[in-house]
Amino acid sequence: MALVTKDAATTLLNRITIDPSICHGKPTIRGLRYPVESVLEYLAGGDSFEDLLAEFPDLEKEDLLSCVQFAALSLKLKSLHFVAA
Repeated sequence: MALVTKDAATTLLNRITIDPSICHGKPTIRGLRYPVESVLEYLAGGDSFEDLLAEFPDLEKEDLLSCVQFAALSLKLKSLHFVAA
């Protein structure tokens, strides 16, 4: 799998929105009611990108990539917090 460039990562992360009036403020995809957490759970459960795109036709491949990118960035930030503590 190729590494995502900084510009591509920023573009992907722009697909993740946080709005207190949608899904109780959890990060979602493009303001839709698809929480990032749920998409990651589907992927962790063995569903492929193709499975999710077939099940949820209003999602795009870039939406799924943005969830993975968001999770990776979240882990990096959390790891930095643990090191600083």
